Order: sequence, then C-alpha cells, then structure tokens
Amino acid sequence: MTNPTRNDSPGGRAGRREWTALCVLMLPLLLVSMDVSVLYFAVPAISADLEPSGTQQLWIFDIYAFVLAGLLMTMGALGDRIGRRRLLLAGAAAFGAASLVAAYADSAETLIAARAVLGVGGATLMPSTMALVRTMFTDPAERAKAIGIWSGVMTGGIALGSVLSGVLVQYFWWGSVFLVNLPAMALLLLLGPLLLPESRNPAPGRFDLLSVPLSMAAVLPVVYGLKEIPSEGWHPRYVVPVTVGLLFAALFVHRQRTAASPMISPALFRGRGFAPAVVLNLVSSLAMMGSAFFTTQYLQSVLGKSAMEAALWALLPSVPIGMAAPASTALVQRGVDRAYVVTAGFAVAAAGYGMLALTGTNSLWLVLAACGVLASGIVMVMSQMTDLAMGTAPVEQAGAASSLLETGQEFGGALGMAVLGSIGTALYRHGMPASAPAEAHETLGGALAVAGRLPGRTGDALAAAAREAFTTGMHGAAVTGAAVLVLAAVAAAVTLRGIDARRTPADTAEMDTAA
Repeated sequence: MTNPTRNDSPGGRAGRREWTALCVLMLPLLLVSMDVSVLYFAVPAISADLEPSGTQQLWIFDIYAFVLAGLLMTMGALGDRIGRRRLLLAGAAAFGAASLVAAYADSAETLIAARAVLGVGGATLMPSTMALVRTMFTDPAERAKAIGIWSGVMTGGIALGSVLSGVLVQYFWWGSVFLVNLPAMALLLLLGPLLLPESRNPAPGRFDLLSVPLSMAAVLPVVYGLKEIPSEGWHPRYVVPVTVGLLFAALFVHRQRTAASPMISPALFRGRGFAPAVVLNLVSSLAMMGSAFFTTQYLQSVLGKSAMEAALWALLPSVPIGMAAPASTALVQRGVDRAYVVTAGFAVAAAGYGMLALTGTNSLWLVLAACGVLASGIVMVMSQMTDLAMGTAPVEQAGAASSLLETGQEFGGALGMAVLGSIGTALYRHGMPASAPAEAHETLGGALAVAGRLPGRTGDALAAAAREAFTTGMHGAAVTGAAVLVLAAVAAAVTLRGIDARRTPADTAEMDTAA
C-alpha cells in the first residue's frame, strides 16, 4: 500500500513530476466547474431540438448540481478508502461516457439521465483532486501555492463555462458543449496512472452504508428549497424540504458521532482551525453566489446586454481574481498572520458589495469593478481557508475533509441566493408602482415582458420603473451582504488568530513521521 505522505523529491519538496501532475489534475476540475454553467446558452437550442416540458427543462439544468452536492461527502469518504487516484480515474471515465451520451441525446429523458451521471462523475472528481493535491504537496508553502491555483481554476471555470457554451452553440450544435469534455478526460485517463500517486487511508474501517442515504437526504432537500426560494418566495413547498433536510442533517451528525466507523470522522473538527475554515468558506460562497444572482440579471435585464455580451463582460472581473490567491499566499508565507489576511479578504469583499450599493441603472463599469473587488476578496479567503482545512486534516482523511469543504460551498451558494435573493425580490416588489400589472410585480423579467406588450411611453415607463426597482433591491441585498462579510471578518480575526500560517498540527505530525 502506498505511503500517502511521501513524494519523490528530496526533503519532501515537490519536483517537476508533482507540478506536472497538478496541471493534469486541473483538467477535470476545470471541466466540472464549467459544467455548472455550460448550459446557459445551450438551453434554447436544446428546447427547440428535444422539446422538453417546463419541468424537464428545469431538471436538465439543475440535476447536475443536485447530484453533485448530494454525493460529495460520500465520494470523498469512498476515495479515502479505495484510493483517490482510482476514484478519480473511475469518475473521469464516467464523466467522459456521460458527456458522449449527453451530446447525442435524442430525448429530454436521456439528457436528464446523462446530466445525472455527469453529477456523479463530478462528485468523484472534485474531492479527489483536492485530496491528491494534499497528498502530493507535503511542504506547507508549496501546498498553499497549489491550492491557490486550484481555487483560481475552480472560480474561473464557472465564468468560462457560460462563454464557451455561447461560442460553441453559435458555431456548432448544442451537443458540442458536452463533447469538449472528451479530450480532457482522455488525457487524464492516459496521464493519470503515470503521474498521479495512489493514496488512501491505511486503516479506514468499514464503510458506513447508512450514512450515504442520510447525507443525501440532508443535502438535497436543503439545496433544492434554497434554490427555489429566491424566485418563488418562502412558500411551504420550499420551506418544508429545507426543514426536512435539516432534520436529516441532525440525524446524519448523530450517526457520525455514534457509529464505530463513521463516514466523516468527528475528529476532523477537533483540529484547530478546521471548523472555522469550513464555516468561513461557506460564508464566502454565500457572498459570491448571492452577488452573482443580481449581477447577471443586471447586465442582461437592466443594461439590456444579450446573454453572450453579458457573459463576455463578466469575464473582465476574472483578471484581478487570478492575482488574489497568489497574493494572499505570498503574504502568509512572508509571516503575515493568516487571520489578518483572511480578515482583509472579507473587508475587500465587503467593499465590493459597498460599490454595488452605489450603482444606478446605467453603471456598467462600476458593477464590473464591484464584481472584481468582491470576487478578489472572496478568492483570498477561499484559498486560505482551503489551505488551512486541508493542512489541519490528517492526510489519510483528505478526501473527507475536501468533500466537507465543497459541500459547505454548495450550501453557502444556495443560502446566498435564498437570503440575498429574497431581500432583493422583496425590495423590488415594494418599489414597483401599485398600478403595475401583477406579472410585473413578480420579477424583472416578467415586468419587461409586460412592458414590451404595452404601447409607447406606457411600456417604457413600466420598464424604467422595473429597472429602478430591481437596482434598489440589489442595493438592499448588497448592504446585507456587506454586513455579513464584516461580521465574518470579525469572526476570522477572533477564531484564526495565532494559528501558525505555515505549519498546522497535521503538517507537524507528517514531518515527524517522515523523520
């Protein structure tokens, strides 16, 4: 059985093999993150070709994220037991096969099934890539750099997915958005066995099968309910799933605390810094997705950009994002307390929300600048929290630790859209003229559709009022988001102070074992 704490380079430092392997690992990570948004521009073409019902169209779009979120913890724990490289390669094969089926799907049902299998594959790939990074880079400084790269690729892939789908659909057929996965997965299957080390928990215990349905029953209803609340409101049919999911979450936690061989060991949370890292990472995802809920609508519906134009404009904020993670890593490695760096990241992100609160109905550059500032601060936090959590966790539980972080991100993203989206929607409805049609009071898109059917100045006045009301709603959500991030900054300053920036307890234990 391979030793998960060693690499081939002298002194425990990574060599050319490890850095090349990191590049290979970025392929599946990029594609998994891109598949979250790759259907943004393909849905109209799919609808014309496959003629799905309204419900089927929603499932084509959402099933991937639901399955991904529901299986992350299961797959992370499974990788610790059977081997992270083995799980990664199995997931890559499934992801590639499902992509091929999706590309040539001849019915909505086939496409939904293929997207579900893509979610299964994605759930194996995400925690496996991070766990292998933890395995290959045992030097804390090098691991921090590698995790910074991982965070940047993950964030950039989501933005790139929508643009790539727009370009492909414009020049090819909709199935091409899935075929782009095949060369990367083939390369991973070819190079993975040569470059990636195998690693697993040497004494994992028996796999707890009961925890699998409990974890899915905890995650899926909550994510579903939180995703629907921003557009549909706090209706019982969405509040009830969230409540049921939280009850199952309590059962899942109880199971982990009492089982002889739990899926997620409670000992992970005894490591100083792990629990704060998971929680602060969740808050970061809340802020990121909460802002995206408004800015994507602002670019298209307030400024009147086409979907493709909006996606291309949205790439501009990615430029400073690429520098944020390396900058935060450099600060920590030069001896700046991690607590200060994370606190500064939250403060920068809060400033981004503050800029959003100053926008008008024609503030393209201010919105783009706000997105860049906000996302840069969030990436600073995420890269540091990921490094802290993975450094604190024992290497034999790297898959479980990674899956907890990523599941927290899914929860955070859904919570951000639910809470901030609900605030924005409430303010939008309050700001609409009482005389406006009922449909115009529901959403900005509905108001613009109504305005398009009204004659001349009447329609223009309704559209202007709706855009103003939406912008006011975005202001309210931005102020709330800024307040949340300020509180998170205070929490980071308190909970992270004194944690060694370069060497965690798990790092020290590994080095002592190696010695």
